[in-house]
Amino acid sequence: MTTLHNQPSLGQRLLQEGQQRLAQGDRAGAAQVLARAREERDTVLAAHALIEGHDLVGSFTNMTGLNCAIAAQDDIFGFFAGHPSSRNPLRDYLADGWRTLSELMLLLEAVDQPLLKTPKVLEFASGHGRFTRHLVKALGADRVVASDVVPDAVEFSRRTFGVDGFMSASVPEQVRWPQRYELVFVLSLFSHLPRSTWSRWLKVLWDAVAPGGLLVFSTHGVKAAAFDSVSLDTEGFFFASSSESKAIDAQEYGTSFTSEAFVLQRIAETCGADALVHSASVHFWNHQDAYVLRRA
Repeated sequence: MTTLHNQPSLGQRLLQEGQQRLAQGDRAGAAQVLARAREERDTVLAAHALIEGHDLVGSFTNMTGLNCAIAAQDDIFGFFAGHPSSRNPLRDYLADGWRTLSELMLLLEAVDQPLLKTPKVLEFASGHGRFTRHLVKALGADRVVASDVVPDAVEFSRRTFGVDGFMSASVPEQVRWPQRYELVFVLSLFSHLPRSTWSRWLKVLWDAVAPGGLLVFSTHGVKAAAFDSVSLDTEGFFFASSSESKAIDAQEYGTSFTSEAFVLQRIAETCGADALVHSASVHFWNHQDAYVLRRA
């Protein structure tokens, strides 16, 4: 991004100075300059990458003990960076993953199956690792598997966090599970699916759960629908072909809202009503409903 006179922006000038100071071995000076570049919207990720990559003062990795690398293609970070309410998108993005970890742990405690005692976790529709990094800190990379339909998202998580990972598919029935998992965690996928694939994805993901294991997923429920002024149809469903993702077709991955009755009916038809062992309205982000299913 440049000005009308084709001059570098403030962020670009700071970024260049920070790179020069690094080349000169001035780590303290580089840290100060890059911290300022990190506050500019057009250079926030580039400055962040240099601070993290060179282990400079101000590194989020040093502050949190997480691997805080963020992919340039990360749509969720892009959502925070572009949101008018986010004054510090890096901090908001990383804190959001920590929040998800705490909300998942509370949900699993409610069914007496603690996360830390779970041998293998599949994070499905994992994106570029917003939450994966937190799972890895809690469980270790060897107990975490990531899967997504976006190829560079899976590769980024494998390369960056050391987890195992495999590609998903646009067609649910084309997914091949390498194994079955004690926990399959699916955050904010069913809140984006059209009616044509909603039940099909539920069936396919249910097949990935090991005996005695759990499937945890979230939906946009009636609170989210009311917040967005959405009217559900007679079945309790609404879909719009738009989302924050730039990598997936909006007809395949848009924004959907469902009533509890709609979800319970799909669970009964697909997994059996007895599979549902717990549900919590507006559980994730105080916005999405949560459902916990256990395979007998």
